[in-house]
Amino acid sequence: MSKSITGEEMQKIVADVAGKLPGATCTQPFGPEYDVFKVRGKVFAMTTEVPGKKIVTLKCDPDRAIILREVHETVTAGYHMNKRHWISIAAGGGITRALVTELVQDAYTLIVASLPNTLRLG
Repeated sequence: MSKSITGEEMQKIVADVAGKLPGATCTQPFGPEYDVFKVRGKVFAMTTEVPGKKIVTLKCDPDRAIILREVHETVTAGYHMNKRHWISIAAGGGITRALVTELVQDAYTLIVASLPNTLRLG
């Protein structure tokens, strides 16, 4: 079974994975405490710290978001985001490198799929 990761490791994974996705950029529109990852100007992931905890916030399919919140106690509705379409994740049991990688890739794919054809990559 995969080992759970720390909040710092989780945020590094998000930055590493997002940084390799086509057309993805990292900005800090809310200040240096937020890294905001976008594709074609649309946010798909963010990292920040909320009182004492490093978290990541990701775009997520609403049905999958419900399941993730039921299965993982450290997955919650998106922090300061639409609670149906976004999740926030803190380090905890079951939060692994593989899960975070998959969720970042899924978040990116959801945003790209929502773009008009003229803005899609590739």
